[in-house]
Amino acid sequence: MQPADVQKFFRRLKRANPAPQTELEYTNPFTLLVAVVLSAQATDIGVNKATRNLFKIADTPEKFLALGEARVRDHIKTIGLFNNKAKNVLKLSKILADQYDGRVPCDRDALQSLPGVGRKTANVVLNVAFGQPTIAVDTHIFRVGNRTGLARGRTPLAVELKLEKVVPPAYRLHAHHWLILHGRYSCKARKPDCPVCPVADICEFKGKTTLV
Repeated sequence: MQPADVQKFFRRLKRANPAPQTELEYTNPFTLLVAVVLSAQATDIGVNKATRNLFKIADTPEKFLALGEARVRDHIKTIGLFNNKAKNVLKLSKILADQYDGRVPCDRDALQSLPGVGRKTANVVLNVAFGQPTIAVDTHIFRVGNRTGLARGRTPLAVELKLEKVVPPAYRLHAHHWLILHGRYSCKARKPDCPVCPVADICEFKGKTTLV
């Protein structure tokens, strides 16, 4: 995709949604971190249902530790891989309490050293909680990047690095959410809604759908 088209791509996404937000519910950087860890192989809707009551009674590493693994597990048992996720959440809570004074670090390497936290999770936290212009490539962004020609790559990291090069600075902060929401609601995996897509004319996807 040509630079001029990239500009149009993000200009139109911004026009449709000037201030995109994460759909995960959270109250502070710690609950955001927990929510993102829990969202692996789960939907934001499912995570929100599980954490809504949990975060009312535990919103700090210390409170999670006091709650204990069994009670945390009981709150998140509707989420996939809940046993392992409960263990990781308690482990990272202890590390944050012991080594970071209960605070979530605003450093990618430090975040990735926590149990259950990979590069994608770290990038989400850095972007949403700390306002850093990171791009967390999930399945939606990976699909949109490759399908549209915006940033093609064989791996999520390759797509992320390409996006960092091509996304104009003015759009970098919100690019992550524009692309996720575009992939979630418009450029869907099985049948993209090309007829109503705001960037269909500059998208390089050859299998565009049409109105029935």
